[in-house]
Amino acid sequence: MKMRNIMMLGLISVFIQFSFAQSNNLKWLDIELANYEYPFDVSELNLKVQGQDLQMSYMDVKPSNFNGKSIVLFHGKNFNGAYWKTTIEALTEEGYRVIVPDQIGFGKSSKPAYFHYTFQQLARNTKELLDTLKITKTTILGHSMGGMLATRFALMYPKTTEKLVLENPIGLEDWKLKVPYKPVEWWYANELKKSYEGIKNYQLKNYYDNKWKSDYDQWVNLLAGWTLNSDYDRIAWNAALTYDMIFTQPVVYEFKNITTPTLLIIGTRDRTALGKPLVSDEVRKTMGLYNQLGKTTQQRIQNAQLVEIDDIGHLPHIEKFESFITPLIKFLKE
Repeated sequence: MKMRNIMMLGLISVFIQFSFAQSNNLKWLDIELANYEYPFDVSELNLKVQGQDLQMSYMDVKPSNFNGKSIVLFHGKNFNGAYWKTTIEALTEEGYRVIVPDQIGFGKSSKPAYFHYTFQQLARNTKELLDTLKITKTTILGHSMGGMLATRFALMYPKTTEKLVLENPIGLEDWKLKVPYKPVEWWYANELKKSYEGIKNYQLKNYYDNKWKSDYDQWVNLLAGWTLNSDYDRIAWNAALTYDMIFTQPVVYEFKNITTPTLLIIGTRDRTALGKPLVSDEVRKTMGLYNQLGKTTQQRIQNAQLVEIDDIGHLPHIEKFESFITPLIKFLKE
């Protein structure tokens, strides 16, 4: 028993030293990721929003074998357009034009000092981008927070939304019914405490069921690299505002109004839910049950298909790509 404890302490020590070394090797990142290269060329759309001149960055990847169809990919809250690399490659190989915006407050886009975040505003920004690109019909795909935005976009612009795809979207339940409200300042204080170790531990536990692969490091480094920036408070403030947006602007009650053909791709191991640390253990056990939420949401959306991926968490397109891309392409071709 004593030897086992010594071995366990040794392993913990190695893990801590490795994490420390990793965090020490972090690359300082510019507030708009000017020193981080995306997988494809990035363009900018100038926006005049809420009395401010803002820039919305995006990738517009056109295939050589264009089939006349396009698809827009919406990123999640803890990510940006870069994590769609393999998805973009697979879709363009099939002939689809792929548009991947970084929403305002995320990735390479502007981080305003003040901004009233709503899913409606982000949807309008994206519609302006599509109008600029002269795209009148497209598939809309959203992951995580992007799923809430994709839902709002489909409700606001049903004629533009040819098909809707939701990959482990958050917002399949209304957390306000279980979680006490916290002001923006509370979320901001939490963001200011973030570190490499904290970000990695969160993703390890919540995204990957404590099974880490080196491929996941890059998504930790993108968030943690920002914490080294002297303007990190600006990033933290925008993150806090978007938490408030997610918490106070549910879309779950409007799934019944979606008329667009919809595909739900759900990793059933996912347990993502906003505000879990703020509730009791008993309440926490009832939140983020994607093995149930996928089925419930399919029943709420007219003309919806459900693809469940067993033993996969919040990021199917990262954790088990083939199980994600195969049903996606099949749905697009229907």
